[in-house]
Amino acid sequence: MGGVKPIIIDISRQEMILFGHYSHLQNWKGEVLEVLSVVVGLLVALTGWFSVVLGRDLLKHRNTFSSANPFILSAIGFIANFFDTLGIGSFAQLTAFFRFFKLVPDRIIPGTLNVSCCIPVVLEALIFMTIIEVEPFTLVAMLVAAMVGAVVGAGIVARLPEKKVQLYMGSALLIVAVIIVASLFGLMPVGGEAIGLSGGKLVAGVVGNFVLGALMTIGIGLFAPCMALVYLLGLSPRVAFPIMMGSCAFLQPAAGIKFIQSGAYDRKASLWITLAGSVGVLIAAYIVKSLPLLVLKWVVVFVILYTSITMLRAAFKPAQAAQQQP
Repeated sequence: MGGVKPIIIDISRQEMILFGHYSHLQNWKGEVLEVLSVVVGLLVALTGWFSVVLGRDLLKHRNTFSSANPFILSAIGFIANFFDTLGIGSFAQLTAFFRFFKLVPDRIIPGTLNVSCCIPVVLEALIFMTIIEVEPFTLVAMLVAAMVGAVVGAGIVARLPEKKVQLYMGSALLIVAVIIVASLFGLMPVGGEAIGLSGGKLVAGVVGNFVLGALMTIGIGLFAPCMALVYLLGLSPRVAFPIMMGSCAFLQPAAGIKFIQSGAYDRKASLWITLAGSVGVLIAAYIVKSLPLLVLKWVVVFVILYTSITMLRAAFKPAQAAQQQP
């Protein structure tokens, strides 16, 4: 029996060590859940404010709606947000639809994108952002940076003339196409194991998300660029989702309010896309859940390239015309 006692003591010590790690993990998870509760609460409050501002503006200008067909607007809103939930960004899709069906003037496409997709994106965030495996300070810092960037960007974009919007959106769509092609060929960074950032990497992450938030207001979807940023900084792939989803969900109400206050959006399109797009998100998230999207992604790439080229041609038309004058 003399040899048994040390074995029991060793086992007890191991159990104590394991229990200590488990308790630390439970405490960390508790802190994360508290942060998640605060983040969700703030998101709901911000979206509520956005909804009130949007509702008042729609009622005030209900007699000035465009002549666009509400059935077409509903159809494209459903399709774009359905596939956005499954991984194909809605901004590029809607931009192509707007131009193909001549539904929204180019000058107010950025504002219409940010306003009309706001509530569907928030729904996506509330549905999927239930498990956050990311260090709380990193998450909050990057969410705030994206939101501030969007407010700054929206204030600038809302005042841009049509030709500038065409130039910037055409260039933005080219960037989106390159990112999608890179991901299809497996050329995107793969990430590391970290769940949080500190020091210079944290600063780079905050500045990067600020820039991406500002660029989203001109029509560059945030998902793919944010994922690339997170991976480049060495964060784990599982960290990318809450950061990019949370960034979009927080920045769009903030940017959307700026566009609404400036009147730089299509009210009728935003109304019907919001309603139908929200239904598309719910069906994709709870009923369909996943689809083979490889072929569709290549189709989207070609559609984006075509839309980008037509926008850039429209942007440079005056310059070319001026050069042809004697």
